[in-house]
Amino acid sequence: MRVEYINPFVEAAFNVLREVLQSDVKRGELYLKSTSMPVMGVAAIVGLAGDVEGRVLFDMDKPTALKIASAMNNEELASFDDLAKATITELANMITAQAITKLHDLGFRFDLTPPAIFTGDNMEVSNADVEALIVPMETGHGKIEINVAVRERA
Repeated sequence: MRVEYINPFVEAAFNVLREVLQSDVKRGELYLKSTSMPVMGVAAIVGLAGDVEGRVLFDMDKPTALKIASAMNNEELASFDDLAKATITELANMITAQAITKLHDLGFRFDLTPPAIFTGDNMEVSNADVEALIVPMETGHGKIEINVAVRERA
Protein backbone atom coordinates (compact mmCIF):
# COMPACT_ATOMS: atom_id res chain seq x y z
CA MET A 1 0.00 0.00 0.00
CA ARG A 2 1.52 3.30 -1.09
CA VAL A 3 1.89 6.02 1.53
CA GLU A 4 0.69 8.58 -1.04
CA TYR A 5 -2.77 7.04 -0.72
CA ILE A 6 -2.79 7.03 3.07
CA ASN A 7 -1.41 10.42 4.12
CA PRO A 8 -4.28 12.47 2.65
CA PHE A 9 -6.78 10.45 4.72
CA VAL A 10 -4.72 10.87 7.89
CA GLU A 11 -4.30 14.63 7.32
CA ALA A 12 -7.96 15.12 6.38
CA ALA A 13 -9.19 13.19 9.43
CA PHE A 14 -6.93 15.19 11.73
CA ASN A 15 -7.98 18.54 10.22
CA VAL A 16 -11.72 17.83 9.98
CA LEU A 17 -11.97 16.32 13.47
CA ARG A 18 -10.09 19.22 15.02
CA GLU A 19 -12.31 21.73 13.20
CA VAL A 20 -15.75 20.19 13.78
CA LEU A 21 -15.09 19.10 17.36
CA GLN A 22 -13.20 22.22 18.40
CA SER A 23 -10.84 20.04 20.44
CA ASP A 24 -7.37 18.63 20.31
CA VAL A 25 -6.84 15.51 18.25
CA LYS A 26 -3.91 13.20 18.82
CA ARG A 27 -2.85 10.58 16.33
CA GLY A 28 -1.83 7.23 17.76
CA GLU A 29 0.64 4.75 16.36
CA LEU A 30 -0.30 3.42 12.95
CA TYR A 31 -0.44 -0.33 12.47
CA LEU A 32 -1.25 -2.84 9.74
CA LYS A 33 -3.94 -5.48 9.95
CA SER A 34 -4.24 -8.25 7.37
CA THR A 35 -7.08 -10.37 8.75
CA SER A 36 -10.64 -9.81 9.89
CA MET A 37 -10.98 -7.38 12.74
CA PRO A 38 -13.81 -6.39 15.06
CA VAL A 39 -15.64 -3.12 14.52
CA MET A 40 -16.19 -1.03 17.65
CA GLY A 41 -19.94 -0.51 17.20
CA VAL A 42 -20.41 2.34 14.70
CA ALA A 43 -18.68 2.25 11.34
CA ALA A 44 -19.04 4.58 8.37
CA ILE A 45 -17.61 3.03 5.22
CA VAL A 46 -16.72 4.69 1.91
CA GLY A 47 -15.77 2.63 -1.14
CA LEU A 48 -13.00 3.77 -3.50
CA ALA A 49 -12.59 2.97 -7.18
CA GLY A 50 -10.48 4.40 -9.99
CA ASP A 51 -6.68 4.27 -9.87
CA VAL A 52 -7.09 2.10 -6.78
CA GLU A 53 -9.78 -0.08 -5.31
CA GLY A 54 -10.66 -0.44 -1.67
CA ARG A 55 -12.42 1.30 1.15
CA VAL A 56 -12.02 3.65 4.09
CA LEU A 57 -13.75 2.82 7.35
CA PHE A 58 -14.33 5.31 10.17
CA ASP A 59 -14.75 3.18 13.28
CA MET A 60 -15.82 4.21 16.80
CA ASP A 61 -17.90 2.97 19.70
CA LYS A 62 -21.48 4.16 20.16
CA PRO A 63 -20.80 6.54 23.09
CA THR A 64 -18.06 8.25 21.05
CA ALA A 65 -20.30 8.47 17.99
CA LEU A 66 -23.08 9.99 20.10
CA LYS A 67 -20.72 12.55 21.68
CA ILE A 68 -19.33 13.52 18.27
CA ALA A 69 -22.80 13.81 16.73
CA SER A 70 -23.92 15.93 19.70
CA ALA A 71 -20.90 18.22 19.34
CA MET A 72 -21.39 18.60 15.58
CA ASN A 73 -25.09 19.49 16.06
CA ASN A 74 -24.47 21.82 19.03
CA GLU A 75 -27.05 19.93 21.06
CA GLU A 76 -27.10 16.97 23.39
CA LEU A 77 -28.47 13.98 21.49
CA ALA A 78 -30.10 11.44 23.80
CA SER A 79 -29.79 8.39 21.55
CA PHE A 80 -27.99 7.23 18.44
CA ASP A 81 -30.99 8.05 16.22
CA ASP A 82 -31.32 8.99 12.55
CA LEU A 83 -29.87 12.48 13.16
CA ALA A 84 -26.82 11.00 14.89
CA LYS A 85 -26.34 8.47 12.07
CA ALA A 86 -26.66 11.20 9.43
CA THR A 87 -24.12 13.31 11.31
CA ILE A 88 -21.51 10.53 11.46
CA THR A 89 -22.16 9.85 7.77
CA GLU A 90 -21.53 13.53 7.04
CA LEU A 91 -18.30 13.43 9.08
CA ALA A 92 -17.12 10.53 6.89
CA ASN A 93 -18.13 12.54 3.81
CA MET A 94 -16.17 15.60 4.95
CA ILE A 95 -13.00 13.65 5.70
CA THR A 96 -13.14 11.60 2.52
CA ALA A 97 -13.90 14.60 0.29
CA GLN A 98 -10.89 16.50 1.67
CA ALA A 99 -8.62 13.46 1.20
CA ILE A 100 -9.84 12.81 -2.35
CA THR A 101 -9.28 16.47 -3.25
CA LYS A 102 -5.66 16.14 -2.10
CA LEU A 103 -5.26 12.91 -4.05
CA HIS A 104 -6.68 14.52 -7.19
CA ASP A 105 -4.19 17.38 -6.74
CA LEU A 106 -1.44 14.72 -6.74
CA GLY A 107 -2.73 13.32 -10.02
CA PHE A 108 -4.64 10.30 -8.71
CA ARG A 109 -8.20 9.68 -9.88
CA PHE A 110 -10.80 8.13 -7.60
CA ASP A 111 -14.53 7.63 -7.54
CA LEU A 112 -16.34 7.27 -4.23
CA THR A 113 -19.40 5.49 -3.02
CA PRO A 114 -21.64 7.46 -0.67
CA PRO A 115 -20.84 6.61 2.95
CA ALA A 116 -22.83 3.76 4.46
CA ILE A 117 -23.19 3.48 8.22
CA PHE A 118 -23.30 0.24 10.15
CA THR A 119 -24.12 -0.10 13.83
CA GLY A 120 -24.24 -3.12 16.07
CA ASP A 121 -22.35 -5.46 18.33
CA ASN A 122 -20.04 -8.28 17.25
CA MET A 123 -19.44 -6.94 13.75
CA GLU A 124 -16.17 -7.47 11.97
CA VAL A 125 -14.71 -6.30 8.70
CA SER A 126 -12.69 -8.57 6.45
CA ASN A 127 -9.95 -7.16 4.25
CA ALA A 128 -9.93 -10.07 1.79
CA ASP A 129 -6.36 -9.97 0.43
CA VAL A 130 -5.64 -6.30 1.16
CA GLU A 131 -3.78 -5.11 4.23
CA ALA A 132 -5.55 -2.36 6.16
CA LEU A 133 -3.68 0.51 7.74
CA ILE A 134 -5.26 1.53 11.03
CA VAL A 135 -4.82 5.13 12.16
CA PRO A 136 -6.11 5.72 15.71
CA MET A 137 -7.26 9.27 16.49
CA GLU A 138 -7.90 10.31 20.08
CA THR A 139 -10.33 13.20 20.46
CA GLY A 140 -11.85 14.90 23.48
CA HIS A 141 -14.96 12.84 22.73
CA GLY A 142 -13.33 9.42 22.40
CA LYS A 143 -11.28 7.32 19.99
CA ILE A 144 -11.89 7.00 16.26
CA GLU A 145 -9.96 4.61 14.07
CA ILE A 146 -9.48 5.40 10.42
CA ASN A 147 -9.10 2.05 8.69
CA VAL A 148 -7.78 2.34 5.11
CA ALA A 149 -7.56 -0.70 2.83
CA VAL A 150 -6.64 0.21 -0.74
CA ARG A 151 -4.64 -1.41 -3.51
CA GLU A 152 -3.70 -0.38 -7.01
CA ARG A 153 -5.80 -1.87 -9.74
CA ALA A 154 -4.12 -4.81 -11.40
